[in-house]
Amino acid sequence: MNHTSSTAFGLYELFRILIPGFYFTALLYLFYVSYMHQFFPSHPGDAVIVFLFLFFTVIAGLTLYAKETTKRRKAFSENQPSRYLSDKARTMKNMPLLDMKAARQLYLYLLNNHMAEPFHEKIFFFGTVYHIMTTIRRTSLWFSAVGAVAVGFEYAYCRTSLPDVQSLLLFVIGVLLVYLLNVRYNKADRKMQENYQDQIFWLQMNNELVETTLRSYRDVSVPEK
Repeated sequence: MNHTSSTAFGLYELFRILIPGFYFTALLYLFYVSYMHQFFPSHPGDAVIVFLFLFFTVIAGLTLYAKETTKRRKAFSENQPSRYLSDKARTMKNMPLLDMKAARQLYLYLLNNHMAEPFHEKIFFFGTVYHIMTTIRRTSLWFSAVGAVAVGFEYAYCRTSLPDVQSLLLFVIGVLLVYLLNVRYNKADRKMQENYQDQIFWLQMNNELVETTLRSYRDVSVPEK
């Protein structure tokens, strides 16, 4: 991977952390303004709010980044190029079975050493968009559920009329709308699969290189008797 690719990779990874973290903190602040502020007798100053906003943005972003729940989604795990390499190895004579860990290593080797630079940019970009959109979807669902519970609690147990929780109700409707639109127009999952298909097509068009790489891996991974 050259310097340009490594720089782009770092920027995309930074976006994966900061954008979901910012969205989470923004919703947390709106939830506080629309509902939770009534439980705090004193309110922090502007400087404290800015500090807390930045703090929660970084912490929430890192936490969501570390969970990697997006990698367990169907659109991410299915039809990966590494799966193609594993299946390809099964069709080659005298080639041992290739587990997914080894297949991913070989895929990354081909990506970093043979695939053109536009492939790198496209993979980084759509991978980042996929992570951000799925995280926004999940975060929106969490806050809409918590907000709905708060509305129900206020209405059922605190004898509060719906007009009195208008701000909270608007918050829940807005966040739920973001979630539903994200689910309805789920472009991130489709683009992720299209990105995989482009990479698999490259592997198919460079079949001789792929087979040579697989045989080289066989020769270095199988110890001599």
